[in-house]
Amino acid sequence: MVDICSLTFNPVLRGQLLKDESLANYTSWRTGGNADYVYIPADLDDLSAFLRQLPGSVPLTWLGLGSNTLVRDGGIEGVVVITQGALNKLAQMSDQTIRAEAGVASAQLARFTARMGSSGLEFLAGIPGTVGGALAMNAGCFGGETWRYVRMVETINRSGEIKIRPISDFQIGYRHVVRPEGEWFVAGHFTYLPGDKEQSLNHIRTLLEKRNSTQPTGTANCGSVFRNPPGNYAGRLIEDCGLKGKHIGGARVSEKHANFIINESSATSADIENLIADIGATVEQKTGVRLITEVCIIGRSKN
Repeated sequence: MVDICSLTFNPVLRGQLLKDESLANYTSWRTGGNADYVYIPADLDDLSAFLRQLPGSVPLTWLGLGSNTLVRDGGIEGVVVITQGALNKLAQMSDQTIRAEAGVASAQLARFTARMGSSGLEFLAGIPGTVGGALAMNAGCFGGETWRYVRMVETINRSGEIKIRPISDFQIGYRHVVRPEGEWFVAGHFTYLPGDKEQSLNHIRTLLEKRNSTQPTGTANCGSVFRNPPGNYAGRLIEDCGLKGKHIGGARVSEKHANFIINESSATSADIENLIADIGATVEQKTGVRLITEVCIIGRSKN
């Protein structure tokens, strides 16, 4: 592994380069091993400069809020780029287009557009992640899906080159997006509809009230663990199998919503991964339905 802390970067980087950094600090489950390196860019130009000078042999991983990600206890090789709090520019581009960088929280984008007196993106307030994550997985809730409102996106490659791509360059499905190989989302251009400011803000409040009443908000979780199978709901199947409250180590299936797994403060990533596997096997055995994980599981298992 290249010791990138010993490299001389020119131009000098303005972001933070951290060595042997715990990724539990960057994930909503609050678990996971260390990254060899974490880079928190100052902005998009700084990120581009970093990638231009990063040796191609160094593996690269991206994290936003870490709300849809389980990092294994052995951590991640190479560099983890943190976009949340870094790629955070948000601006109106035209009468019906907003540009949001990958590190902008989805809820922030929802409120920004609502305060402008627009409608359509309110559902994003219920997604506990960033714009980059929403683009990467076509995140959705309350009947809305991210890519229905995407006009174009900006990506970056290992050479630090930024490209503007139309939606026709991507294969988009339910909680799944296929993007050009070796490129990552750094911004999205979203279209919206004319609306009423107060109505849109009230809609957001209603959605959040519904979310708070049906999901274990305020706990260490990743959001929905499994995708909903066609014509059914993962949470309903898990509950029907009597798995609410089931636990392995410090990981427990939420009693409030069975498609959520909570870290009760002592869970390891292995506890969570084993509970995910147990849920999937039980549901398939009892119902014949094979659940597909929505959460991304990355990194090395601990020896």
